Amino acid sequence: MIVLLDNGHGGIINGMYQTPGKRSPIWADGSQLFEGEFNRAIVNGIIQELTLLKIPYVNLAPEYRDVTLQTRVNRAHRYPVSVSFYLSIHANAGGGHGSEIYTSPGNTKSDSIATIFGEEFKKTFPNRRLRTDFSDGDLDKEAKFFVLTKTRMPAILTENFFMDNEAECKDLLMTKEGREKIIDYHINAIIRAKNEIF
Repeated sequence: MIVLLDNGHGGIINGMYQTPGKRSPIWADGSQLFEGEFNRAIVNGIIQELTLLKIPYVNLAPEYRDVTLQTRVNRAHRYPVSVSFYLSIHANAGGGHGSEIYTSPGNTKSDSIATIFGEEFKKTFPNRRLRTDFSDGDLDKEAKFFVLTKTRMPAILTENFFMDNEAECKDLLMTKEGREKIIDYHINAIIRAKNEIF
């Protein structure tokens, strides 16, 4: 299995965030989360663990500029479909709480992988909400996100808590401990997917 890692949105270059929007409010203490920075931190943590585990991976967007979705997909398609898995990392917004796991519409190999990710999320965060949709028989939500519908290999997108929920943002997304737990859940799910799916 080759894990194709997609850290959504741009990063920070010379103190300037590269993506319009995609950030938390400025909290009362002056702190603020930039989603692209968070996404890169999680992907970098996953990369460190995958390196130690000797699980092959590719960072599809190592640049700090905001790489287009089409470029990310084009880069993914350089790798063999049969052994590759596309994982897009995000933080959510919209006034909710909890985490979500998305696949493209329909029943595909991605759904089985998403189920593993959901199970590992619940093990790591037993007291946090996993926002699910069981209408088609499994826990993932389905959406026509570009990176899910345009990739040829199995693909999932994780929305890791809400950056506009102050408690989740400051307790999880902006802390070392919270980020490490998010990385751990992804790593545990990748290991299971490698052993059970690929």
